Order: sequence, then structure tokens, then C-alpha cells
Amino acid sequence: MDRLEFDYVIVGGGVAGCILANRLSADPKCRVLLLEAGGKDTSPLIAAPGGLLPIMMSGAHAWRYMSAPQAHLDGRMLYLPRGKVLGGGSSINGMTYDRGFHSDYDRWAQAGNRGWSFADVLPYFRKLESFGPVQDEWHGIDGPIQVTRAGQDHPFARAFLQAGTQAGYPLTDDLNGATRDGFGAVDLTVGKGRRSSASSAYLRPVRRRTNLTVLTNAQTRRVTFDGTRATGVVYRRDGKDTLATAAREVILSAGAINTPQLLMLSGVGPAAHLAEHGIALVRDLPGVGQGLQDHLAAHVKFRSTKPWSMLRFLNPLRGALAMAQYLAFRTGPLADPGMSVACMVRSDPALDEPDIKMLLVSALFGHNGRQMVPMHGFYAHINVARPESRGSVTLASADPDAPPVIDQNYNATENDRRVMREGVRIARRLFNQRAFDEMRGEELAPGAQVESDEQIDAYIRAHAEADYHSTSTARMGFDPMAVVDDRLRVHGLKSLRVVDASIMPHLPGGNTAIPVAMIAEKAADVILQEALPR
Repeated sequence: MDRLEFDYVIVGGGVAGCILANRLSADPKCRVLLLEAGGKDTSPLIAAPGGLLPIMMSGAHAWRYMSAPQAHLDGRMLYLPRGKVLGGGSSINGMTYDRGFHSDYDRWAQAGNRGWSFADVLPYFRKLESFGPVQDEWHGIDGPIQVTRAGQDHPFARAFLQAGTQAGYPLTDDLNGATRDGFGAVDLTVGKGRRSSASSAYLRPVRRRTNLTVLTNAQTRRVTFDGTRATGVVYRRDGKDTLATAAREVILSAGAINTPQLLMLSGVGPAAHLAEHGIALVRDLPGVGQGLQDHLAAHVKFRSTKPWSMLRFLNPLRGALAMAQYLAFRTGPLADPGMSVACMVRSDPALDEPDIKMLLVSALFGHNGRQMVPMHGFYAHINVARPESRGSVTLASADPDAPPVIDQNYNATENDRRVMREGVRIARRLFNQRAFDEMRGEELAPGAQVESDEQIDAYIRAHAEADYHSTSTARMGFDPMAVVDDRLRVHGLKSLRVVDASIMPHLPGGNTAIPVAMIAEKAADVILQEALPR
């Protein structure tokens, strides 16, 4: 087996991996290897925000995982694509810039994780962004990721905001600012008409550094150990295995599905489970792969009496004109991912904070966004912002090429079911406000005949979909089920760290790409600080 030597080996070229590669290789004396199982992010569909639609439809640049049968969703197996390309999820996602709630991070700190309150992490959110809309204490202006605010001039978007006020909800000028309450414009990781992914923002500008090696189509097979110290990884590329040693650290940034899988394949995880698969134990950590959380999405869909949805751009002539406009001016439909307004509302007015997130989509999709329905319409994409349900990632086999068993255990608690049910009812009330009178056709889903709690619950069980925000499978903390400490070091092992969504103690009340970017920026500072001579 060939052998290569580095100071840091980073597994996973997604959001966290790209950021760590940039920050750690800033020291020219530090040798950094970044391993990505997928390919390069050179597709023009990745760069164009409007290219999201064909990426979703094709499943390109993704691990096309399926969940285990979901006990509380009629036994269905849900589609779970994960980024398999430089930039990871930030190269194929909907480009929503969303931090979650301030209280999400305060909960992390209250659980004993020092340095993770919102006040502690806000400087890292500011550091990572160049926020175009405003300059204030909540946002940064000179970070790598470009952030713009979606336009609100589409008639569906205007109607959604007006319907919110007609239903008695407030408007907010910044869903990522002082408060999450109410209706407002979506912030997007888009700059000058191009997707601002972690790869384009952090990795591409430093690819010429001689001390940074980036290998694509390189799948990590296992972490190697000398006793309790991680010494490197074995990866496979072009059918050949290579050992990459790490003089300082191995850093796992493969995401909330593949990081726990890799830990278990390497002998780190629940001892009994590893024994089932004949894997030699390095460290018994029962929390590896446990505590999986994700958002579940339900939809309320209406036909539009006006031909204003994204369906119109599937017309060959309109599509060609949109492409010409984008290539010439970086404007038009291909410069817009098509989701521009959202809201945060309460299932119960007595709550201190909203617990439902709702995004307006200006088209009708089916099959997890992989198919556009040939009918003009719009729908509300509804989440329980902070679900209680937790599942697991376990091994199906000791073969690294075998997909893991992914069981989110969606919709498992009565409160999750109640909140989602109320979200459906709130969406219906919004779409029946007079702001939508001009364009509202019939309700397509759940359908006017679905009214009772039991009927709405049955609709959710039969039709809800995964929202691709997996977290918490190698969570941070100090209890017996925690996997990493508050400096993201794996408990009981040396020179091994996890930096990705796995470490989140709880799923934030929003999308996860930007919280992961914050985690990586903070982790880079911690790693560099620990590397300084004493």
C-alpha cells in the first residue's frame, strides 16, 4: 500500500471540509489533505442558482440513500440524497441562508458545552458571510460566502407576505436577525447571480497552495490507530488503496450519515454493534450513530389559476431565453432558486418562540423535488422547527461500500405530530386569505375533504418527505452518549476530531448548511490555537 504523509487529513469535502482546508492550509508549513468521495463541482448547473431544478430531478452529485422503513410514516422508505461533490450539500441545496434560533445555541451551552452560546458563535456567523442587504450587528460584510436577499416581486411571494399580515402575523425585515417571528424574505447564499458554495467561496481561491492536496473520487475506508491515537486513514481511489498519515490530526467532516458510519467501520462505536459485524473494537462509544435528527416536510398545495409558476420555464423557448439572459447578464430565472419568502409561526400562541417554519414554493413538485407536476400552482413547505423525534445510523455490513441503515424515526412523538398538523392548518388559512383570491385554484393536497385530526395525520403519514437536515449522530457533550467534547475531540481518543453536523446536540430550527459553516470556522480557530507552541 502506498503511503502519503500530511499534518492534517480531512475526510469529506463538503461545507466543513472546504472551510477547514482553507483555514488550516493558511500556514504554508502545514501539509493538508482533503479527501472527497465525489467529483469536482465544475457543472454549470451547480453555479447557476436556477440549475437547482435539474440537479434535484436528476439526483446528480449525491449519495442516493434511502431511509429504513419509517414506523410512523406507514412504513415508507424516504429518499435521502447527501452531497457527493466538492462543496457537499452547499453545491446541491436550495441555497437558503438560515442560522436557526439564537436559543438553539444557548441550549447547546446550557448542556455544558462551553463556548457554544449564541453570543459565542455569532462572531463566526459574521466571519463567514458577506451580507449584501444590510450592515448591522447581526451580519458580516467581508466573509467568503456571498449572501443576498431574495426578491419579493413575484405575485406568489407578494401574496404570501400579504396573507401573513391579513392573518394577523407580523412582518420581519430579517429572519436571521434579532427575531425569527413572522413573515419575511429568504436570504440566499448567492452572489452576482452565482451559487456561493463552500467550495467556490473557500476552496477554489486557495487550490494553488502547494501545501494543500485535494483528492476527489477518493472514498475513505477506515481511520487507522496506534492504540488510542488516530494516525491516518486508508482511502480508495481508482481501485487502489492508499494510506494517508496525519502527524497532527485526522478530522472527520463526512456528514451526519457517513461520519458515524466511518467511525464504526474503524472500531469506534457501540461495542455490541461492532461485534455483530466482526469489527475489532478501538473505543466503546455507545452514542456513535445514535440521536439522529432531521426535519420532516409536509406540504399544502394549491393549483394556480394564473400561469405564474416555474412550470412556464420548461417551455423550450422560454427556457432558451432564460439561458441567454443568464449567460449574458447573470440575471433572470436561472439566477433565482425559486424560493423567496418564508415564515416562522407558533402552533400555540402561548409558546415563547415559533415552532413551525414554512417556505413558499412557486411550483408544484412531487417525489422529493424530482418531478415537476405539469400544472401551475404553489405550495407551503412545512417543518416542525425543532422536532423531538430521534433515530439512528447503524451499519448494515462491515463493507465500506455498503450503505448504512438510516432510521430517522420521523414523527415518533405526539408533540411532533400535533405541531405538523397545526402547520397544515395554518398553511390552509394563509392560502385562503384574500391576498390569494386572484390566483387560488382548488386545494390539491391534502384536499378539501381532509379536515379532522385523524385525516390530517393520515395525510402526513402517507405523504411527508425528508428535508435533508440530518444532525446529531456524534453529538457534543459530556454525558455517556456524547461522542465529542466541546472542542470536538472524540472522547477517549487522541488526534481525532469530528467537525460537521454530527456534533450538534440538537437539530437547529432551520436549515443546516450555514450552522455547519459556523462550526467549521470555530473548529478551525480551536485547532490552530491548540497547534501553537506552548
